[in-house]
Amino acid sequence: MSNYHRLYIPGGSYFFTLVTEQRRPFLCQPPMRAALKNAMAAVRRKHPFHVAGMVLLPDHMHMVWTLPQGDSDFPLRVRLIKSHMTKACGSLVPHPLNQRRQHKQSGALWQHRYWEHALRSEEDFSHHLDYLHWNPVKHGLVQRVRDWPWSTFHAFVATGAYPVDWCAPPAVAGYALTR
Repeated sequence: MSNYHRLYIPGGSYFFTLVTEQRRPFLCQPPMRAALKNAMAAVRRKHPFHVAGMVLLPDHMHMVWTLPQGDSDFPLRVRLIKSHMTKACGSLVPHPLNQRRQHKQSGALWQHRYWEHALRSEEDFSHHLDYLHWNPVKHGLVQRVRDWPWSTFHAFVATGAYPVDWCAPPAVAGYALTR
């Protein structure tokens, strides 16, 4: 058994990875995107947090959040988002429940656990935003970061934080390769 301990920092910023059960690729489907948007809005109304960055991929998502001053309860927010989505869309992704899930009366959209990392500096924060925006390219879903539609990258481009062809190889970005 692991000895994993989460780091709770009131008002802290965190990087999260949430993964679908058995990595089933359904998160980018329109009903799932709508359910996620609604779930996050509902949770943020009761338990505010700022979404600094996010990317939605077919079988997982990455997010960077900052919690309000004095509040470190990110597990509640993650649990509520996952629960809202399971209630809204659980029947759209039929999957037999294993014995453990039947006993816990839990749905089968999400893996039980998630990964989080407390961001400890501006450099760490920036690095994780870069990582999540680069993720669709890393997974071979697109050749350019700008071509992935379900990412906050586009909002960052609009504010000038990233150039539109950030990290695009010269040939993909439209430039001729010369020697």
